[in-house]
Amino acid sequence: MTLELDVNTWAAEQFGACDLGDARRTARAVKMAAQFAANPSGSTPEQTETWGDCKAAYRLFDCGDVTPEGLATPHWKQTKARESGHYLLLGDTTIVSFDGERELSGLGIVTSGSAQGFLVHSSLMVTADRSHQVLGLAGQTIYYRQPVLQGETQLERLRRQRESEIWGQVIDQVGPPAEGVRFTHVFDRGGDNFEVYCHLLLQRTDWVVRAAQLTRTIVTPAGKQALGDYLQACPVAGTYELEVKANHHQPARTALVEVRLGLIGLPIPRDHGRFAEECGITFIAMYAVEVREVNPPKGAEPLRWVLLTSHAVTTFEEALEVITYYEQRPLIEEFHKALKTGCRLEDRLYETAPRWEAVTAMLSIVAVRLLQLKTVAQAEPNRPAEAMVAPKWIVMLSAVRKGRNKQIRTAYEFMRALAGLGGHLGRKRDGEPGWITLWRGFNKLHLLLRGAAAMNQKCG
Repeated sequence: MTLELDVNTWAAEQFGACDLGDARRTARAVKMAAQFAANPSGSTPEQTETWGDCKAAYRLFDCGDVTPEGLATPHWKQTKARESGHYLLLGDTTIVSFDGERELSGLGIVTSGSAQGFLVHSSLMVTADRSHQVLGLAGQTIYYRQPVLQGETQLERLRRQRESEIWGQVIDQVGPPAEGVRFTHVFDRGGDNFEVYCHLLLQRTDWVVRAAQLTRTIVTPAGKQALGDYLQACPVAGTYELEVKANHHQPARTALVEVRLGLIGLPIPRDHGRFAEECGITFIAMYAVEVREVNPPKGAEPLRWVLLTSHAVTTFEEALEVITYYEQRPLIEEFHKALKTGCRLEDRLYETAPRWEAVTAMLSIVAVRLLQLKTVAQAEPNRPAEAMVAPKWIVMLSAVRKGRNKQIRTAYEFMRALAGLGGHLGRKRDGEPGWITLWRGFNKLHLLLRGAAAMNQKCG
């Protein structure tokens, strides 16, 4: 994967084909995207730098023809334009919320309190091979949470539009893979829904979904029983060691886990929504893979995953492959972090829903770029740096690089030097730099290059 680091070229690639009803709007969107990418965490006035550009940005986001789909569709198409290979579609929802004191119009309620906001559901596409390169967004939707109607029965709630439908909407938006291409959607427990599986089947895509309900009734070769009970009775297919990250409740550890697997059938639930009834699917066969920790340390919560998948899993090796796919799911959480922290989406001061939708679509693509900064040199670390970035970038970064060895030859050396500019000390215990550190270095380098260009202009 090659990431275009020049923000103007990158913006033209990502937004130059936008259909916004007027070529001048598309040109403005390209310019704004370059400004946003050059300073992702800045406010709109900081990013645009001049009052004229700032007013133009607000006018663009106010235009009815400037929709999230109009801005992002070219990026989505580029991401999915593959002729061969296997790709993971990591899907999840994040809440964008603001305190109740701000005067905002058109937003929904996101908590039981007075906070307003909306939900963003995205599908992040990465390669299924061991490199797990971030390719981009394959689809996205924004949802405004609706209050529960007074006196509404459960059946009535199931029949009207529900929040869980956004999973199916984005699956349909991503669509089926091209001939010779394989898609596998990877979801956490929020995607464990019969109607979600129906959408996946209809789009001819595979899935790996973490089960939310282990007490649900399934169909097995021995008859009907609870999912958890069925897996408990399955023989152990194999064991392996898994690195468990630290959290607020327990330190990091190496866990020994057992793996069980089996073929199951999922019948349509009694309380199902309108889509399941209309599509006519009443039974879905799939495989279940359980990962359960053996002898966890005292006080630690035992690790346990139950994954439901369309992939055929009849051996321990096939189960490990499915588990590897699920282990990439945290990348979508990294994307949300890049959007909300790296691009400071919730800190912006827009006041209307259309503006929020448009800026969210543009910043989402900028957030993908932040993620890619971290992985761009991992696939081909020994690739010549000149093949990845312009020579002037290498010259400038070499000039300001600290230490005796200032020469930059490879892509890996370029990214390490960029991280050093962003504050990464490069000690053995520091590990590899994250995307925030890389972005800080990129931002400084971009300013240095702009300054040098301005000086050359004046001197010329």
